[in-house]
Amino acid sequence: MISKEVCFACDEDTHMKSIALLIQKASNFDSSIYIEKDDRRANAKSLLGVMSLGIDSGDRLMVVAEGEDEEAAVELIVDYMADTAKEL
Repeated sequence: MISKEVCFACDEDTHMKSIALLIQKASNFDSSIYIEKDDRRANAKSLLGVMSLGIDSGDRLMVVAEGEDEEAAVELIVDYMADTAKEL
């Protein structure tokens, strides 16, 4: 298992699209991937789960992955979440 903290950087106008792209990116990995905010955890491959965390721009989040491609998964998700504008 590997984990890394990230500050979610997102423009308010593209918030929903940013979350949807996050789900797509996470779904490309075989590993189990979770996003943690405060004391709550959600499956990063579940739109409803991630939305239930109520993530806003500037929130500090923990990305946790476990599986054969866990390192690549965490790196890609953290890089994306740190600067979603470069992907949109």
